[in-house]
Amino acid sequence: MKTAYDIIKRPVLTEKAYEGIEDKRYVFEVDIRANKAEIKAAVEEAFKDDGVKVAKVNTVRTIGKMKRQGRTQGMTPETKKAYVILKKDSKPIKFFEGMAT
Repeated sequence: MKTAYDIIKRPVLTEKAYEGIEDKRYVFEVDIRANKAEIKAAVEEAFKDDGVKVAKVNTVRTIGKMKRQGRTQGMTPETKKAYVILKKDSKPIKFFEGMAT
């Protein structure tokens, strides 16, 4: 069985992601095979000490691209990002506190 940390790989820390923290909207890179229900359960389990309740999850999947350098060619990895929106009565995630200023 997958744990929450098998599904959630890392937080995405970009300027666009920082803008959403004030609105309780967080971005995570997740496992490609995870669905929205699994992502919701994983976020609530990983941050249960913070009292996090997820309202909505949106996902974006990017396909790997072919890259070349001279004769050598390869593919960039496929990734999947999850945009997690918390409920109004939910507490914010402590990991991201102080980043949104």
